[in-house]
Amino acid sequence: MTAKHHGYALLAAIVALVVGVSAAIYLGVASGDGDGSGSGRRSAGDTVAAGPAPGNAAPVSTGVWVGAWAAAPAGGEPGTETHGMAGRTVRNVVHTGVGGTSARITLSNLYGSRPLTVTHATLAVAAADDSAAADPATLRRLTFGGATTVVVAAGEQAVSDAVAVVVPHDADILVSTYSPASAGPVTYHPRARQTSYVADGESTEDVTGASFTATSVYWRYLTALDVLSNEADGTLVAFGDSITDGVTSTAGENRRWPDVLAGRLRTALAAGGSVDGDTPRYGVVNQGISGNRVLVDDPLRGAGGIHRFDRDVLDRPNVKAVVVDLGINDILRDPNPTGPQAIVAGLRTLVDRAHARGVRVVGATLTPFRGHRGYSAARERVRQQVNAAIRAGGLFDEVVDFDKALRDPYDPRSLRSEYDSGDHLHPSDRGYRTMARTVDLSELGGPAAPARL
Repeated sequence: MTAKHHGYALLAAIVALVVGVSAAIYLGVASGDGDGSGSGRRSAGDTVAAGPAPGNAAPVSTGVWVGAWAAAPAGGEPGTETHGMAGRTVRNVVHTGVGGTSARITLSNLYGSRPLTVTHATLAVAAADDSAAADPATLRRLTFGGATTVVVAAGEQAVSDAVAVVVPHDADILVSTYSPASAGPVTYHPRARQTSYVADGESTEDVTGASFTATSVYWRYLTALDVLSNEADGTLVAFGDSITDGVTSTAGENRRWPDVLAGRLRTALAAGGSVDGDTPRYGVVNQGISGNRVLVDDPLRGAGGIHRFDRDVLDRPNVKAVVVDLGINDILRDPNPTGPQAIVAGLRTLVDRAHARGVRVVGATLTPFRGHRGYSAARERVRQQVNAAIRAGGLFDEVVDFDKALRDPYDPRSLRSEYDSGDHLHPSDRGYRTMARTVDLSELGGPAAPARL
């Protein structure tokens, strides 16, 4: 075990000691501004009793509920229509942007055709990188409304009870679920850029990982990991398409631009907030879906941005800000591009909804794609017109100019070669890093503009 994971175990032991001492005490869970009605989450002011059933624990410290990781449900996994994941354990591996002392998860059956029954669920810190093995001291059984079994109706989601466990930032977390019967198509996120695992039978408490003989490049059922954190005061959502999803970033290395942005925020705060001015204390979650559009739904590329914005952004815990980088697929998939009006109107709809909830919106310009198979002069004109509307002001609270940061200065219609993954649309790891570094951290904080009446 690495020194890093020895540290995790020590912190977990401290939490366990506090739970034992405080077993008879009710502890309030601070949740700031709340989590949004209709999301199935605990609301502000809820209390959780310490000393629950063996294997579970209630929160042992106060803090703010924020997003540590998230992935938007993109569709029903092809080939799972009949058997789903019946009789198998899914061990999703997710990476945290912020740490905390308690955790809860969200399971989604959005694209299922029947109720999803989960009879066993656990959470643990991974024992090592790129491994299905868990740190035994951190393994926790998860419950839903006090029960170990939860039934999630087709089209719905369920949020677990809070469990006390030290969740470090910048760490891999294992979330394991077992379903004895099929719910039809598995709700999944296909472009995880992370290896997860599958075992035959019920293996949610296997800390060795030996039973997980199959691997997966998808995230299944799991759509969020929230933590009760003293490291952050709110959640920042990165909302977009494949460029936000990081589809060409190095798998398993967490080099998507929202990952790099989360690291920048942690570094700035560790330096006393002196980097980039007045740095907000935010956890960052990634709600990009490859192929996603502002206006149009797709059964394999997720609901359009205007239809999923409330669920994937506004219902995140203590959401304070969102960076919107969406619209390039509306251009690429339009057979007869005529202008930017519909895209800009869709983006304005997102901004109005965010402002109605007091959420700050940073808009990103659309990056170049000359050389991609979908490029045409007509589509390039629309991209330039959308970017002109974004830069003109009056649409977003702030603008981050990803186009200017990544374009070739000698051919602004193209990505710079060192920022091009090779397909002339998606950035390389270096390009994603440059995108994250382009964001002015001080502009992420502060109030949103007043809602339009």
